[in-house]
Amino acid sequence: MRKKTEPGQKIICLNRKASFNYYFLELIEAGIVLKGSEIKSLREGKGSISDSYAIDKNGEIFLINSHIPLYKQSSYNNHNPKEDRKLLFNKKEINKLIGRINQEGLTLIPTKMYFVKGKAKVNIAVAKGKKLYDKRLVKKKRDWQREKARIFSRKNK
Repeated sequence: MRKKTEPGQKIICLNRKASFNYYFLELIEAGIVLKGSEIKSLREGKGSISDSYAIDKNGEIFLINSHIPLYKQSSYNNHNPKEDRKLLFNKKEINKLIGRINQEGLTLIPTKMYFVKGKAKVNIAVAKGKKLYDKRLVKKKRDWQREKARIFSRKNK
């Protein structure tokens, strides 16, 4: 089943493991500072945010461990694929996020990277980590739903 997207939104990559490993408390859209070769590589649909997270450095929020592969047609101007990338927030939003990270022990996890009107955006989730027994419960429910669907489909034949 394919998720519906907003008109004018082209999804580059998703972080599917994030919803399994974390509880999302809040979702925030942020711009991302990229170089020319990074944008061209993303327009080809390449990029990964599966193991990435966001932290604060000197009062700014940076995306760590995101992978944007090298753009083949770029020459000496090419970028570093694992470079830290700055996220664009308002000063008020940055202060709020830094406070939540430091006081409440929450993390910032990117869930989706996409283009809106030609601009690269990242959906950042303010998240709390799940315990092992929570993950087991999610797997159990998912398996039961799958088995239930199989049983109903066999009965309808």
